[in-house]
Amino acid sequence: MTAHTLDSLIAGAASQPRALLALARVLLAKGDGMKARELALRALETADCDPETFALAGEIMSYGVPDWHFSIVRDEIRNAAYDAALKRAIRPGMRVLDIGAGTGLLAMMAARAGAAEVISCEMNPAVAEAARNVIAKNGYADHIRVVTRHSSDLNVIDDLGGPVDLLVSEIVSNDMLGQAALPVHEQAARRLLRSGAQIIPALGIVRVALAEDRKWNHKRMTEAAGFDLTPFNRLSPRRYSIGVGEERLVLKSEAADLILFDFQSSGPFPERRTEIAVRAGGPGANGVVQWIALAMDNDGRYENTPEHGATSCWAAQFYPFPETFRPVEGERITIFCAHDRQTLRIWANR
Repeated sequence: MTAHTLDSLIAGAASQPRALLALARVLLAKGDGMKARELALRALETADCDPETFALAGEIMSYGVPDWHFSIVRDEIRNAAYDAALKRAIRPGMRVLDIGAGTGLLAMMAARAGAAEVISCEMNPAVAEAARNVIAKNGYADHIRVVTRHSSDLNVIDDLGGPVDLLVSEIVSNDMLGQAALPVHEQAARRLLRSGAQIIPALGIVRVALAEDRKWNHKRMTEAAGFDLTPFNRLSPRRYSIGVGEERLVLKSEAADLILFDFQSSGPFPERRTEIAVRAGGPGANGVVQWIALAMDNDGRYENTPEHGATSCWAAQFYPFPETFRPVEGERITIFCAHDRQTLRIWANR
């Protein structure tokens, strides 16, 4: 289908929401998500937008948008840690770069704290447009620019107007390394920041402890309908997420810092292997639990400690032991870690 033919079909379907949505799906298949979402919006704006049309349009509008955008902003403790750090850091006249606009929340915090200008980059066009709408609705459109690019594609002059004074981001995942956090920080510090610029968070810390997952067996095969399924356990996950605060998880040793990433230093962050020893604090440990801590600056810290009753937008990661590996109380266990800058691997040994 040529561009001219598609434009003609779109013009002819102007008042037909189902036809607009059919064309939107064609555009999605062609990789034109932005135009597809424009058609979905037009379908929603028609007078006869019925519930099914609303549902179909919603599928197109949300296509390719990670659902964690809707949970991360509900973490009030995390939000408060970022907000307090930005208030401590920002001085009149400062220019701020926010990598990964998302909803625009961190950019608006920076503007509210007194930044002269905030540039927020977001590579997902749909998310970038939504962030612009959020920012405008909250009255900060004159102070914040959202650039629809990955940080590695930013031009320091054309996009930023020169090196910035402060970098803020939340591009870390449950294991600290997701969303290319290490190369992004390295590249940004080298190209986009003035000398001595502050980075929030300043440090990222991977923390671990021996732990018992009381629902560990839910990830294992035993018997079903009289058949032995245990050979399938070779395919069981080597790690899985457990929501912070879930009672199923019980710590069985003291917590330990396994690896630290000094974002303020600007790197480099090469591949690395490390280890640390802990003592089992009681029987029942069947794996290692891993979580993260973010030192925003010298005065503020956020940590998704997997304690009962705690909450966090970031889940803890559980690395189960082999069935034959069960530490006893007081036993010294070494926890090992290796990362390739993109993913983290953890295991333990006596």
